[in-house]
Amino acid sequence: MIYAGLDLGGTKCAAVLAEAGDGAIRFLARKEVKTQGDWQDVVNPLAAFLLEESAGRGVKLAGCGVSCGGPLDGQAGRILNPPNLMRFENVEITAWAEQALGCPARLQNDADACALAEWRFGAGQGTSNMIFLTFGTGLGAGLILGGRLHTGARNLAGEVGHIRLEPDGPVGYRKAGSFEGFCSGGGIRQFIALRTGEAGDARSLFNRAEQGDTAAIALWREIGLRFGRGLAVLVDILNPEAVVAGSIFARAHKYLYAAAMEGLAEEALPESLHGFRLLPAALGDRIGDYAAIAIAATDG
Repeated sequence: MIYAGLDLGGTKCAAVLAEAGDGAIRFLARKEVKTQGDWQDVVNPLAAFLLEESAGRGVKLAGCGVSCGGPLDGQAGRILNPPNLMRFENVEITAWAEQALGCPARLQNDADACALAEWRFGAGQGTSNMIFLTFGTGLGAGLILGGRLHTGARNLAGEVGHIRLEPDGPVGYRKAGSFEGFCSGGGIRQFIALRTGEAGDARSLFNRAEQGDTAAIALWREIGLRFGRGLAVLVDILNPEAVVAGSIFARAHKYLYAAAMEGLAEEALPESLHGFRLLPAALGDRIGDYAAIAIAATDG
């Protein structure tokens, strides 16, 4: 079965073509574009690419999965008002995809989609209760509870970036001092400016730490402590076997892990941490590709 996938992110968007079945994915083609302009300016070239690639192989698309930051209405196939995709507000994306590609389409929150991907193919394999955290441009969660993806009554479960960690601080998810404000790409950029008065981002902070800059390492520790305190809320409520975190956490794992576990131990019930694991995502930079195809190839 040949599937199409669209991974819509605040910085870049990608289209992938893949063969999926029997628990394995084989990628056939990929195209990436910057997220700029109106939503049609972004997705129309991706659809044209998918049609050209599938036609060139003489195959018919079995379905299309769309992975996108929330909030969204997965049942209606509508992107609502994601803070990191301002030009995608109230877009009926599955209706567009079905018309553009001529196949059934399904929409899922990017965190939920990545949770499915890591659970089936990555670091979360073998668990029944797992939380996936995006920790990229924004911060969202995908919840695997009791061996199933949990999306909530209105497909809004897992919007953990909105949790307030401090009375004030970097702004994330339109809230100062939020979990996303401290633990996301946009939040880290603000945090660096607040602490140092200088411009910087997660990548430059990582590079400085790699060069032995003690101030950069100290900033990563502050971020890690707040990450752990946010995790404690999730661990106490949901009691997962593991939390798998992607993007920035996966890259800067060695600077964040110890502080995150320290913050987690300070705040969480000790019983909740018995056997608990905090893991970097295993699917690397291609997790969005896996996620989009996982949506299309998953029944129900």
